[in-house]
Amino acid sequence: MGLVSQDAVDQLRALMDQVEEPLQRTFQNVHQGYINETVVRFLKAREWNVSKAHKMLVDSLKWRTQNEIDNILSKPIVPPDLYRGVRDSQLIGLSGYSREGHPVFAIGVGLSTFDKASVHYYVQSHIQINEYRDRVILPSASKKHGRPITTCVKVLDMTGLKLSALNQIKLLTIISSIDDQNYPEKTNTYYIVNVPYIFSACWKVVKPLLQERTRRKVQVLPGCGRDELLKIMDYASLPHFCKREGSGSSRHSESGSENCYSLDHPFHQQLYKYIQQQSRINEAVEPVKQGSFHVDFPEPPSEEAEIAKTIESELHKFENGNGVSDSLNGLKIDHD
Repeated sequence: MGLVSQDAVDQLRALMDQVEEPLQRTFQNVHQGYINETVVRFLKAREWNVSKAHKMLVDSLKWRTQNEIDNILSKPIVPPDLYRGVRDSQLIGLSGYSREGHPVFAIGVGLSTFDKASVHYYVQSHIQINEYRDRVILPSASKKHGRPITTCVKVLDMTGLKLSALNQIKLLTIISSIDDQNYPEKTNTYYIVNVPYIFSACWKVVKPLLQERTRRKVQVLPGCGRDELLKIMDYASLPHFCKREGSGSSRHSESGSENCYSLDHPFHQQLYKYIQQQSRINEAVEPVKQGSFHVDFPEPPSEEAEIAKTIESELHKFENGNGVSDSLNGLKIDHD
């Protein structure tokens, strides 16, 4: 880390020392003992501008306290059938770890339907996975490897991406805004696999809108990406949709123990049991309530709003029959 960078870290740490309760308590849940790594993430998200990074971090802590995010891991989505419905329609799971010890999260972008529950349940589930990652998965990985591991790798499966994705843009923008404003710089690399032509068209227009540091993190891989991913992880850690010879994936083609999206997968079983356990501890104070855990949705930053609008516009072209032939003729995807 350069002198300027270290100076910025020292300045932001000094400012955070002045933060009072209840923000100081929720800050401990955010940094989990790794304060330097945490302030660096917020500094990166604000191009190393200390005052902007300080405002972003304090705003995030206020959002956490106002929405009781520290307690979200004790708020199960009930009844169990509803939670299974959420898991079957919001496809995400932990498939393993990279050789450097980073958790590998698989996300079924194309096959997620988000049609089994209200928006609030999907947002609750997303934040719970974020918090479980940051409070349980990453500290455990850090302890195992004897060094700070505070970020993850994501493999995005585009199998099944259709025009119906138009219906999900609002929800995905909400989730993306929550991540960008409260969980910045938590992903080292986004690997995108099983890419259909519709993604290629959207990526072509979205890529120039992304900040340079975000563009550098995105790698579009050929086919199911297996050969490239095996350079950074063992076969056992590959997401299930990357283990086959051909591209393509399925929501339910593998057994629950293989399919990391499934509620029967060890990761989701551990997460589910953890939330139930935390809920029982809290029950003496506050009985478990039916209904979703409502979280304030942030206004998306102008950059994200523009990206969402651009994707929507591009998908409408396909819906209206324009652009399909252009995308299919001489289709070439940048695998960078």
